[in-house]
Amino acid sequence: MTGWRVVKHLNIVYLAHRVPYPPNKGEKLRTYHQIKGFIAHGAAVTVLCSVETDLDIAYCQQLERMHPACQVRYHRTSLKLIRYLRSFVANCAISESYFFSGKLLKELHNVLTKTSVDAVICTASSMAPYIEKSRRYLSSKTLTIMDFMDLDSYKWQQYAENAGLVMRFVYQREAKKVAALEQVVAERFDSALLVAEPETQLFRDSQPQATCRILTVGNGIDGEEFLPAASPIEIEPPRLLFAGVMDYAPNVDAVLWFYEHVWAAVRRRWPGATFTIAGMNPAPTIQALAGEEGIRVTGFVDDILPYFHQSTLFVAPFRIARGLQNKILQAMACGLPVISTTVGAEGIEADDGVHILIADSADLFLKTIEVLTSDHLRYAAVRREALATINRVYSWSQQLAPLRELVGAPQLSDEFDQ
Repeated sequence: MTGWRVVKHLNIVYLAHRVPYPPNKGEKLRTYHQIKGFIAHGAAVTVLCSVETDLDIAYCQQLERMHPACQVRYHRTSLKLIRYLRSFVANCAISESYFFSGKLLKELHNVLTKTSVDAVICTASSMAPYIEKSRRYLSSKTLTIMDFMDLDSYKWQQYAENAGLVMRFVYQREAKKVAALEQVVAERFDSALLVAEPETQLFRDSQPQATCRILTVGNGIDGEEFLPAASPIEIEPPRLLFAGVMDYAPNVDAVLWFYEHVWAAVRRRWPGATFTIAGMNPAPTIQALAGEEGIRVTGFVDDILPYFHQSTLFVAPFRIARGLQNKILQAMACGLPVISTTVGAEGIEADDGVHILIADSADLFLKTIEVLTSDHLRYAAVRREALATINRVYSWSQQLAPLRELVGAPQLSDEFDQ
């Protein structure tokens, strides 16, 4: 067995802004594998989260059935409109108000009072107020850890720079309020985690007064879930793929940019080329693309793996992005060469031209597609090097080692089985 060797029984509380199951989007994927890692090696985990739908409740119950050492305690949130309006009345971030529940706060106090908790791990800056409102219930031995994943204040600022007048005000306000939450974490939490080194450095630069310990804890890939196709496929004409949650603004922006600036040229060069947009909750602007020849919009899929196996190239034309793009790692693990913007590839341990291809303009995207589609040796080399990087660097056990060391000493040994 690989992973964490437990010396003393650990009690970990996850204060999650969303149910960390199923692991079908970045934030849930990351938290789920952290929880799974702790449980697999003897720790007890309590998840506290808000729910909005009956389906969320079913997911909570399913997580408990899969992992009996995990208790999930949840409370329903109020109506969305009330939560939005409350943020302006309380002069706080919309995300803070959106994920706040008085009942969930009481549940946290109950857990902290009745259980010896080694660490409380928050999954977003919006959960910081729960900790601040619970200070008198926290033991001096309980670690408070914020898993930012990526730095949301900068994401909101990016949104503002690309928005109209009204939404620019909303996004700029959110950026300012979230930055205030990040400052609270920097000064009052024990540790802050970020998903990639550029995000970590950005947080350090933005919070020079920080007293918390700041660590990079990356994401990994499940080698049993994402793996190459059993047999090779023909690489011409190109069969392009983008995968992700398709109402998420950076994903929508990336796909629309590619459609508007690259797709027509691809179809002129290869009339049989296809572009599959795979992912849940496609926005209306994405759904509208389904009527275009050669484009397929899937909506929710039970299993994304066949779409990786049926494609020849993965495109990641991000213009707005923070943190590390799990979808790129998944494509690499499936042996699918990736063409990405510099922004999209940020934080991934991959060299341009070796493990991944960087294209920051429409012309370069088209040229790179041409190179990989026409040169079988180059295609095979990029595929081979990408797989080698995933196998060498991106196992979950290796990526989560800093978290193990942070929470484990002295409860977990420093030994890490290979």
